[in-house]
Amino acid sequence: MTGTRRTVAALFLLPALVLLGALVVYPIGYSLVRSFYNASGDGFAGFDNYRTLFTDDGIRTALKNNVLWVVFAPTVATALGLVFAVLTERVRWGTAFKLVVFMPMAISMLAAGIIFRLVYDQDPDKGVANAVWVGVHDTFAQSSAFPKAHPGRDSPLVAQGGGFVTRTAVHAGRPVALPLVGVAPDQLPDGAARAAAARPEPGKVTGTAWQDFTRGKGVGRLGAPDPSEVGYAGMRIEAVKDGTVVASTEASGDGTFTLPATADGAVLRLPASNFREPYDGVDWLGPALVTPSIIGAYVWMWAGFAMVLIAAGLAGVPRELLEAARVDGATEWQVFRKVTVPLLAPVLAVVVVTLMINVLKVFDLVFIIAPGSSQDDANVLALELYRKGFAEGQPGVASAISVFLLLLVIPVMLFNIRRLRREVRR
Repeated sequence: MTGTRRTVAALFLLPALVLLGALVVYPIGYSLVRSFYNASGDGFAGFDNYRTLFTDDGIRTALKNNVLWVVFAPTVATALGLVFAVLTERVRWGTAFKLVVFMPMAISMLAAGIIFRLVYDQDPDKGVANAVWVGVHDTFAQSSAFPKAHPGRDSPLVAQGGGFVTRTAVHAGRPVALPLVGVAPDQLPDGAARAAAARPEPGKVTGTAWQDFTRGKGVGRLGAPDPSEVGYAGMRIEAVKDGTVVASTEASGDGTFTLPATADGAVLRLPASNFREPYDGVDWLGPALVTPSIIGAYVWMWAGFAMVLIAAGLAGVPRELLEAARVDGATEWQVFRKVTVPLLAPVLAVVVVTLMINVLKVFDLVFIIAPGSSQDDANVLALELYRKGFAEGQPGVASAISVFLLLLVIPVMLFNIRRLRREVRR
């Protein structure tokens, strides 16, 4: 009877064992064997492919990035999941919040990669991250309205230090013309009006700063305001003597300005602040920030997973222990740090280990989010495996990377199995 039961059990297990052998055991064995052969597969290469793991610059960058992934991604995702799980227990709409946080788990890695490729777009009109960043920046430091402005033909202005200065000194009672070109009509300040010629005033320096350009060949007078030309409203003008600013003002809507008598004999300067380029935000997908940015996308997806598991563990924490700590005078922070977290340690270990195994295999997000110009800087082992095997024609090196990844995962899996066995014994 015992033999019959074992035979029946083996028959039931046989389909699963066949699939396991075909989809797991055979690929692992084939990759192991293939890692000892050259690119063509007809010559034994020994450990040359494994030596490449530690000499190839691309693989070394991928290994360094994998270390960053393993250290930061599981830690941040688990910490956020813990905070969300604890806080949602204290609010009435906690279930709805959990649903919103967990929702990214329903999105594929490919879709999440496309979403965050758009989120991190450099153009603030397209990328949400830079739209917010530029909005905050411009709240405290407004960009210039004249970033492209520059002197035209026969201009009395010359370039100096990022701005422009008059070629000669100015004098009271003699209006000064400061013609510029280069600002698109739709980029002019809202307060800009039709340019007007400044009138002389006794004891004061007056002038006009305006867009000296009229559409059409041979139309308009060079160096003098025409009916269709617009003043540079808000243009800052400084009077400089011996390197010191003795007076300053801003042009009105029609471009006219007035400086006091102290400006007599000074050189007029349009400082560089008038021509500062608009702030374009942060280069999220540049070489310096591409890896942290992709880790941020991963955390967005997996913090909900961590929150759900930790919330399930939190539901099993004896409430009397928490209340006893509060009765003994512990603050909420002390209850969280010295009671809640230690009791949740097994659950936290499960979450961290699961995410560590997951990030060792991360591929989709890096492949989709990182642009070609910075993909080398964001490289990880799974992506390098794909590149070596399918783009660079080095299947032997790709097989060595796959075996190396397996060796990295095995200790984490063994730790998880031992921990689960200890839990069962308890």
